[in-house]
Amino acid sequence: QVQLVESGGGLVQAGGSLRLSCAASGDIFSINTMGWYRQAPGKQRELVAAITSHGRTNYADSVKGRFTISSTNAKNTVYLQMNSLKPEDTAVYYCRAFTGASDYWGQGTQVTVSS
Repeated sequence: QVQLVESGGGLVQAGGSLRLSCAASGDIFSINTMGWYRQAPGKQRELVAAITSHGRTNYADSVKGRFTISSTNAKNTVYLQMNSLKPEDTAVYYCRAFTGASDYWGQGTQVTVSS
């Protein structure tokens, strides 16, 4: 069992920045991948960024160069630094942890970018 607690969402103006945090607890040693996903109204949930237990990262093309995913050395917290935010980044952002056998999600945090 893994529990995920997110923080850092909010309202920002276009061009601004936010830093999302996701703290994992429980059987964190089983986690091999953590990531951030987002879902905008009327759209499917999509991968924003992910990081593996080995530190490898990948990003959606739409956020490359603007967003950065990172984790603590203990890999119990994952961050998403979001810079140069655009209105199209507005969505509910979800933290995900994957163990290879189970999939865990945070509660979601709203990010709203105003024009």
